[in-house]
Amino acid sequence: MNEESNAVLESQRCYVRPFIQEDLEAFMNYRNDLDWMKYQGFKGYTREVYETTLLNSQRVEEGSQLAVIRKKDQVLLGDVFLLQKEDDFWIGYTIDPSYKRQGYAYEVVHDLIHWIQSKGDYMIKAGVEKENLPSINLLEKSGFRRMEEEDDEFVYVWNGG
Repeated sequence: MNEESNAVLESQRCYVRPFIQEDLEAFMNYRNDLDWMKYQGFKGYTREVYETTLLNSQRVEEGSQLAVIRKKDQVLLGDVFLLQKEDDFWIGYTIDPSYKRQGYAYEVVHDLIHWIQSKGDYMIKAGVEKENLPSINLLEKSGFRRMEEEDDEFVYVWNGG
């Protein structure tokens, strides 16, 4: 089976697709690294919880977690989260620490914005913990601006930048 054919979107070096069984071990390795995941939710679970969540059919209206795969060797680099709420599209992203600071998150977020725009006129939002400076920098570099503050989080909105 050609996994790329299941891609939801494709960037220069990656594609984003639903998770498959073979992704779980790599996913668990970075998701259960609690130091790396200190700013993320959906962490520290058992294989069974991840299987139930990731391998069953997901709808973007209920929240959808998708795998980010490097084209050249089919390695799982991380994941993205998409949630459509009325006129808003919420995005989230996580990169395996082995692949941080190599431009993958920026590349995928950039193409994710274009993918969402192709679906309609949505406001694109992202929540980020106030101390998560790398993620804040990525959002700002990607054209998001901070709009509001909720508890320990900032809410960023893409402004077409």
